[in-house]
Amino acid sequence: MPSRTIKKAPTVRLPPKSNFEILLTRGAQVSIIFIGIVVTVFALHAGEFILTPIGLGVVIGLMLGPLASRLERFKVPPALSAAIVFLLFIVSVGIFALLISSPLSFWLQRLPQIWAQLATQLSDLKGPLETFKSMRDQLRQVTGGEGVSVSVDEGMGVETMATLAPAVIAQVLLFFASLYFFVATRYQTRTAILRVCFNRRLRWRVAHIFRDVERLVSQYLLSITVINFAEGLTVGIGLYLLGVPSAPLWGALAIVTNFVPFVGPLVMVAILFAVGLTEFDTLGASLLPVALYLGVNTIEGQFVTPLVIGRTMTLNPFVVLLALAFWIWLWGAIGGFIAIPALLVGYAIIRNVLPGVNWGVDELDRQYER
Repeated sequence: MPSRTIKKAPTVRLPPKSNFEILLTRGAQVSIIFIGIVVTVFALHAGEFILTPIGLGVVIGLMLGPLASRLERFKVPPALSAAIVFLLFIVSVGIFALLISSPLSFWLQRLPQIWAQLATQLSDLKGPLETFKSMRDQLRQVTGGEGVSVSVDEGMGVETMATLAPAVIAQVLLFFASLYFFVATRYQTRTAILRVCFNRRLRWRVAHIFRDVERLVSQYLLSITVINFAEGLTVGIGLYLLGVPSAPLWGALAIVTNFVPFVGPLVMVAILFAVGLTEFDTLGASLLPVALYLGVNTIEGQFVTPLVIGRTMTLNPFVVLLALAFWIWLWGAIGGFIAIPALLVGYAIIRNVLPGVNWGVDELDRQYER
């Protein structure tokens, strides 16, 4: 039989794309990415009521995950280990709130008196304030601005509290549920996401993303929690030796505010400056609490934190500032707490999607290079 010759299909070569066509293609890709970012930001902002407690629960769950994993090494079921870790967290927060509730209520009752004392202490600054006021009046004359009158409804506070109370309770319950179920089902969630991946390489990358996220966030939060407690204890003892009343309260506030870099220390400086003005007679003595806090915070920021956390990661301060500004703008105070963990999550994703890109966590890159 005569052998059949199979003819190959002719090769069709497309003409090379012009620079304008390449520019259009790249522009379309960038536009799609930009639209996706804008839609994501809008969705995060629109879903703030629901996403804020869920995001906070996930971040705390990432911190408590290693503790639950240690319990599970002793054959403890994940549901039970999550319950134990959850109860330990609730008890710790409850004890912390109980310790600061009494002095905090005392200072809240003293707010009108503190404001009057501040007005008296700041009377020495009357000259500069009058100069500022005259400059403001001149600016208003130039811009044509007029004074704005504000009316306050006396019953507005009670009505607002009655309206917000159910929403706050719902958010707290949603946070608790998110925290427990995230810790209890973290392995099932990871397995379900890995099963969706359609090829081996993608599964490998996603598995490494999970690993890096858990390690980075848990190590950062656990380390910074220990550091903040040490700093708060030092600040509280120092303020007690200076004779500042309710020193444990200010030490506890130093612990909480230090979770938000840059912004938290500024808040503590303002609070301690106001407390110093109301408790001491001279301006120099009033600055002692602020000087003490700034000294402890400087030692923590320049020596302790780089020594402890610097072995694992070194965050770019500019990237940290941008993350804080974005998340505080998006979700307020809770966004400030979520900002650094979210930055670490984003870094872990980008580090595995785009290998070789350094986004500010230098030590982890050196670990990968080894």
